[in-house]
Amino acid sequence: MRQILLSFALFLHASKRYISIKHSVHDILTNSNNPHKKYLDLTIIFLVVTSVTILVYEVKNPIPVWLHFYDTYFVSFVFAIEYFLRIWTHSSLSGDIIKEHNDARYLQRDFSLWEPLKTGLAEKLQYIVTPAAIIDLLSILPAFRSLRILRIFVLFRIFKLLRYAKSIRQFMEVLSNKKFELLTLLFLLFFIVMVSGIAMYVLEEKVNPDVESLFDAIYWAVVTISTVGYGDISPMTTEGRTLSAVIIISGIAMISFSTSVIVSAFSEKLSELKENRIIEQINKHKSFLLICGYGQMAKMFLRQDGTERLNYIILDNNFEKIEQARKDGYIAIHDDASRFDTLNKFNAKHAKITLLCLADNDVENIYITLNAKSISDKIKVIARVSSSAMMSKFEFAGVDHVLLPNMAANTMVHAAVTQPVMYKAINAILNGKSIARIDEIHVNDHAALIGKTIEALNLKNSKLLLIGIEREREFMFNPPMHTYIESHDILIVMGRQISLDYFKTLHGGNV
Repeated sequence: MRQILLSFALFLHASKRYISIKHSVHDILTNSNNPHKKYLDLTIIFLVVTSVTILVYEVKNPIPVWLHFYDTYFVSFVFAIEYFLRIWTHSSLSGDIIKEHNDARYLQRDFSLWEPLKTGLAEKLQYIVTPAAIIDLLSILPAFRSLRILRIFVLFRIFKLLRYAKSIRQFMEVLSNKKFELLTLLFLLFFIVMVSGIAMYVLEEKVNPDVESLFDAIYWAVVTISTVGYGDISPMTTEGRTLSAVIIISGIAMISFSTSVIVSAFSEKLSELKENRIIEQINKHKSFLLICGYGQMAKMFLRQDGTERLNYIILDNNFEKIEQARKDGYIAIHDDASRFDTLNKFNAKHAKITLLCLADNDVENIYITLNAKSISDKIKVIARVSSSAMMSKFEFAGVDHVLLPNMAANTMVHAAVTQPVMYKAINAILNGKSIARIDEIHVNDHAALIGKTIEALNLKNSKLLLIGIEREREFMFNPPMHTYIESHDILIVMGRQISLDYFKTLHGGNV
């Protein structure tokens, strides 16, 4: 038996398909950034709502057979599958067995199957007794409709919304953050109710026919302190009425305190919820831009024509700069982009992310670059560098492109003094003040340009000038006319906008 389980564990551990499926299932169940998770959430919410609706409807009305089958078997079956998938993906029992086997071989001792089984089952049992797992289990029980009392467990399916309805989950998180304050108020409330109930029982039991037991007195205290006041039990003595006035005032104070605690919790969490909402919205796009730092360069970039069509977010740990960015009409989040957790919120697995590092100092920009590349090599990083001496450090950190604003400014100043005509021409082109502009033509896998030579493109007829081609991160300036166009090439051309648009439409080379 031990050898069979070990062989099976080794088989699962070596199976890439099994590992991939398990990882995918776990990601869909737990990762809110997974694009497929929203469909699972909507499905579970639909099943919960329809199941509870059927429960209410069948109290006074007979339901069709197919509806009974749907609620009793189909919904319960789906919830059971979800429950067991969560237990399966919670931990790796086969991994524990293999680890113990490798340790035994390394230490040259006997392999014990009981230890990894005990550890693995303990981990799964630890999950099973969590409140969320208990709710999942109770949601399955209504399938046993032969026991009528189990129908009430349908109501436990509502609690599954705590996991799948994000608004409810966020509300519970806010309350959880104020757990100490709320528990303190709850204990104080319990103390007042018990003291008032006992006092009411002592004062009114012999003279008030409505107070026959201690439970009646405590029930009266709960109704009174909540300011509901059903009126089914009323004090008859002066002492009892005085007690009523005291606990009514106490009830108002308790409600006020509880409300203030919850409101303050939401006030503290409101900005975070808004920012999380912005991140969720940007993660839905296939490509977007992260601008780290709201300084002069960021402002100049965002003022350029066409930037309003970009999907972007500004990140800065300076609250005043973020407030200014929001006043300027930009989407901004107050967070530290140099922290790993901040950048890890963005969907680097399923989206094309360009990171623009425009922080005030090189050290912060290097930290941002390192964190971005540690999350995913696919993140394209463009960083501002203060001097050419720092370029090697940025390249070592993994930056894709560097910006040297000081060097560029010095070059332009020198050109303005020594070559004023050339400076005017370049400045006009870069600032869009000329009829000609420079643009990129991205060649995708199915573009008609692939396999053609530069000569065959006949750029002169389109009144375009080819400046160069970037291929595999190498730039070829003024390439020979016999050069063939390959997939993923980027052509740098200059010409009028009408010529650029016509060329792209004619050849279908723009991604």
